[in-house]
Amino acid sequence: MKLIVGSDFHGNEAMVERFIARAEEEHAEIALICGDITNFGTLREATHLLSLFTRISIPVLFVPGNCDPPSLLGVDLEGVRSLHGKTVSYGEVSFLGIGGSPPTPFHTPFEIDEEQIMVELNRAAEGLVDDRRFILLSHAPPRDTRLDRTRFYLHVGSVSVRRFIEDKEPFVVFCGHIHEAKGKDRIKNTILVNPGPARDGDYVSAYLEKDDVVVEFGSLYE
Repeated sequence: MKLIVGSDFHGNEAMVERFIARAEEEHAEIALICGDITNFGTLREATHLLSLFTRISIPVLFVPGNCDPPSLLGVDLEGVRSLHGKTVSYGEVSFLGIGGSPPTPFHTPFEIDEEQIMVELNRAAEGLVDDRRFILLSHAPPRDTRLDRTRFYLHVGSVSVRRFIEDKEPFVVFCGHIHEAKGKDRIKNTILVNPGPARDGDYVSAYLEKDDVVVEFGSLYE
């Protein structure tokens, strides 16, 4: 299975268009969006940007980011589905999602406390099928990893996301939120990937193999 993953578009419609074109060029089978579709935008703006993805004939799964309106949780368009607190399956792979972020000093629109994050994750996990690989799509990265360290060397990821990963061991985790923490890491056997901010042209192609995932970081400017 081939995936294309983007995060943190922050309202950059040109990069949404480039991402869509790249998904078609690379013959991706599923597109994953890790939140911050808007930059403190309205529900109308968020819905408009998501509606652009309906042009591609593959499933598009997204979670809202902390800079998106919480009302985005209820939005499902043709072929574009919110994954927050849910699990869906395609083929032999399941996808589980958690949006928003833990509280920040900036009081952004969609922040939820760690207890509620765990509630949503556990609720979604009820839809998992035994022995089936699953991928976690999270806006917030797990705590104390390469992917949650800010430019000030502070770890600001989610404790609950990390505990969930340690307990459930997803095959792969895709996340965003911390723009400067683009890269890969690992918790136990779980591969962690932050594709970097799509507003700056960053994205990831991922190829799911039987026992591994091949991750390629790319630029939407190329």
